[in-house]
Amino acid sequence: MKRREFIKTTALAGTALGFPTIFPASVFGKNAPSNKINIGQIGCGRIARSHDLPGTWAHDMARIVAVSDVDSKRMAEGKALIEAHYTQKMGKPYLDVKQYGDYREMLLDKDIDAVIISTPDHWHSQPAMEAALAGKHIYLQKPTSLTIKEGRQLTEVVKKSGVVLQLGTQQRSSPQFRIAAELVRNGRIGKLHTVRIGLPGDPSGPKASPMPVPKNLNFDMWLGSTPELPYSEIGVHPQEGYDRPGWLRHENYGAGMITGWGQHHFDSAAWGMDTELTGPRFIEAVAEFPKFGFWNVHGDFMVKAEYENGVTMLTSGGFPNGIRYEGTEGWIWVSRGDYVASASDPVAKDKSSKALDASDPRLLESVIGPSEIHLYKSADQHGNWLECIQTGKEPISPIEIGHRSCSVCLVSHVAMKVGKRLEWDTKTEKFVNDDEANSHLSRSQRAPYGTDFVKV
Repeated sequence: MKRREFIKTTALAGTALGFPTIFPASVFGKNAPSNKINIGQIGCGRIARSHDLPGTWAHDMARIVAVSDVDSKRMAEGKALIEAHYTQKMGKPYLDVKQYGDYREMLLDKDIDAVIISTPDHWHSQPAMEAALAGKHIYLQKPTSLTIKEGRQLTEVVKKSGVVLQLGTQQRSSPQFRIAAELVRNGRIGKLHTVRIGLPGDPSGPKASPMPVPKNLNFDMWLGSTPELPYSEIGVHPQEGYDRPGWLRHENYGAGMITGWGQHHFDSAAWGMDTELTGPRFIEAVAEFPKFGFWNVHGDFMVKAEYENGVTMLTSGGFPNGIRYEGTEGWIWVSRGDYVASASDPVAKDKSSKALDASDPRLLESVIGPSEIHLYKSADQHGNWLECIQTGKEPISPIEIGHRSCSVCLVSHVAMKVGKRLEWDTKTEKFVNDDEANSHLSRSQRAPYGTDFVKV
């Protein structure tokens, strides 16, 4: 039987059973009506359920066909959520979503074209590297990496693979952030000299007694490359419901809000500062860290970053949540406004309700001329990713820009730790003449997990 006849026959058989046979998008022409991008969801927690899955299944060019999670309960609930969505949309059962307790088995599935990675921060870089090596396109939640070393390893693999990786820095697809950046880049507030970013810290938490590991959780794999610790529910995620997980507040698994929301705001600020592919020259910080309890990420803090172009960026929870660009002829303020990615976002709507403001409201009505700087325009972060998979175009939040914005978060965290003014070399991605600071650019990884153990 010829290949074309085989595809036609098996497709008809799948439809007759009520569950369509899954083919990778590459089988069909990119403009064919039957073309679907088959997607696997890695991590079925809070951000997946409230943001990444709805953001993806809203687009008809995508079809979410598989889930993976180290928590079998969450994985089953993710499968049920996806199937219920498609059943309601199609008016009948449409997909039998596959389940993979180990995402690496999902990556071997040749029917899957792309993956969404919505895992805890310490499980971002490794699966993204392995997905790129498997030829899967990637939507990766921020932060890009746990360390500078991990981020650079991932960046190089993605560049060589040719897959489309989109970072989940979705503020780039919110029009007010692009408008603000364009106005600043085109000199509407004169020469930019200062950027103030409002970013909250996290409070300290209670002590955590060791608990039995739930039968539905592969805790060893959840820990991954991080040091072994006894299981405690506030150190992982809730066993009932999808509230903000406790791992966000422990340095084994991230760095706190400096990476949690920091990459969003640092990425957006870099857009207006024209520093997307570089970073600060000098950085210093002060921060409070908990003296008791299980949660140990930073609380109140202030970071000062100085750039080669003469701009000083100040970041603190003492500023309103958002970004204020200050120039010689005025200022522009931008924030998310009423938008939240999930119900448990740490900033209330009423504290960040004004999305765009300026020292002179007429600034916001200024038209960017045809010969001026026009920034990449995207109306939807997930939709832009899917479109770029089909067209081969670079996405609005590609890997190098994502790595650089994450790097600002990570070097800020190092500055909090060492408590002194540091000089950062953006070319070598090392601190100048400071062994103590450079010791924080990587972490030891617990075999067999971690980016150091990925065969490139």
